[in-house]
Amino acid sequence: MNILTIVLQAASAGAAGQQGGGMSMWIMLILIFVVMWLFMIRPQRKQQKEMEQFRNSLKKGDKVITAGGIYGTIAEVKEGERYVLLRIDNDVKIKVDKSSLQKDPGAPAPAPAKAEESKEAKEPKESKEPKESKESKEHKPSKDAKEPKPEKY
Repeated sequence: MNILTIVLQAASAGAAGQQGGGMSMWIMLILIFVVMWLFMIRPQRKQQKEMEQFRNSLKKGDKVITAGGIYGTIAEVKEGERYVLLRIDNDVKIKVDKSSLQKDPGAPAPAPAKAEESKEAKEPKESKEPKESKESKEHKPSKDAKEPKPEKY
């Protein structure tokens, strides 16, 4: 006998002995779909909306990665066009479709402008160079000193 026929016979024998279990089956089926929607479909839609918003807000100077793994910086964005010019080296620019671009995780996140302004207003401006003590200057190698070359293995 075939394994499929054995399984079907066991299922029909179990269904004949069970009465009123149809409602619990429908409840379980609905619960499975609700759980799938909560844990799979909903987060996927949220991620798609974020990517769409990112692609619509691209501007010159943003660091991105193409679907092919090419890292670059946006050189030109034309409104209403589906592509951007991506600078991948000093004089090398390529035309890339916006749908193939992703955020560069290594690029620093842009800080909100309002937070910086309020921070500057509260704190007086100081020199950007860190203050060094006598001890830290003594242990710091001079600029003229050559760094040791790494050993070749």
